[in-house]
Amino acid sequence: MKILQICHRVPYPPLDGGNIAMQNMAEGLAGAGAEVHQFALNTNKHYVAPESLPERFRSIFHFQSSPIRTNVTVAGAVTNFFRRNESYNLVRFFDKQAAQKIATILKEGAFDIVQLETLFAAPYLPVIRENSQARIVLRAHNVEHIIWKRLRDAEHRNPLKRWYLGFLSRRLKREELRIFREVDAIVPITDVDEGMIRQVVPHKQLLTVPLGVDLNEYPVQDTTGEPLRLFHLGSMDWLPNLEAVNWFLGNCWPRIHQQFPQLELFLAGRGFPESLLLNAPAGVQCSGTVEDAQGYMRDKQIMVVPLLSGSGMRVKIIQGMALGKTIISTSIGAEGIGVKDGEHLLIADTPSMFLEKIRYCLEHPEKCRSIGKAARRLVEERYSCASLGKRLIEFYQGLA
Repeated sequence: MKILQICHRVPYPPLDGGNIAMQNMAEGLAGAGAEVHQFALNTNKHYVAPESLPERFRSIFHFQSSPIRTNVTVAGAVTNFFRRNESYNLVRFFDKQAAQKIATILKEGAFDIVQLETLFAAPYLPVIRENSQARIVLRAHNVEHIIWKRLRDAEHRNPLKRWYLGFLSRRLKREELRIFREVDAIVPITDVDEGMIRQVVPHKQLLTVPLGVDLNEYPVQDTTGEPLRLFHLGSMDWLPNLEAVNWFLGNCWPRIHQQFPQLELFLAGRGFPESLLLNAPAGVQCSGTVEDAQGYMRDKQIMVVPLLSGSGMRVKIIQGMALGKTIISTSIGAEGIGVKDGEHLLIADTPSMFLEKIRYCLEHPEKCRSIGKAARRLVEERYSCASLGKRLIEFYQGLA
């Protein structure tokens, strides 16, 4: 089976959830016997020099890319405001040169499947239809308009910003639902997202395939006897992560630090605000970008995931579970992973609940670590890249 994977950005380096989700799926499909070709929009925000990529991108995945500027600009936003049939979130990802490259790739290769990674690759749907008979599959990392609606709902300080977030979410919803109808099949990442999508396209062929990890890359390290430390790892250029960290530092950390002054909180991820890097609160250490996510997590036991918005599945939670970490997450953060509160992780939706769950871990360190061990077992059972790749190939064989 021959698959063209179109990515909304270069899926490298593996430092954030989106890149990991795209590349791990490519690895899983290739491992299951598919011939996978990758094309990526090389955005100015996340630009990667093609020559810097590992050799397997060229030798295994026939990698090609096209540079594109996706900046949000005042002029672009104002112009788009008067174009009722466009979503500014999506049109920024369309580029004529990229469209021409995709057309050439499709004409030169007889593909069975074109897999669109996220809604932001969907502006190229017409180009694909014009140049290929392949089945088009949307791999829905999230239900995107839900993220923007939740961001709108959480914005209480700035009425103008709240209105504009609502405006963007309504336009994005209209386009997202149209795209759901136009593609041949949809592969959501969580059962929750599948349920939302089925309400719109009840007869569409859907298969939920969660994020996978290569378990060989996640050896569990015994932290028995070491002090328990909190950490959060996530890209700050994804708005839900920035919202989460700001909320946790403003509403949860002061009470936690007051009761447990020796407890440390470590924060890392791409795009950290300079104000946080230079003026972190007492007891908090900010590292910004880390090159080795697994190495960063290895000597820390408790991962906090205070997400208030977002959709889909959090890759960092799956990574943390694979390493045997104890996750304390909001209900939204744990959405779609199929975990039980108190068995595979701990749920906390308010500052008081975060304080309570952290106190529980500190007072019962062995029980805390046992939750992490149960999380690792769950990942072994459900989230192996190899098994997920085989499952998706079987689904594609029924489409092609």
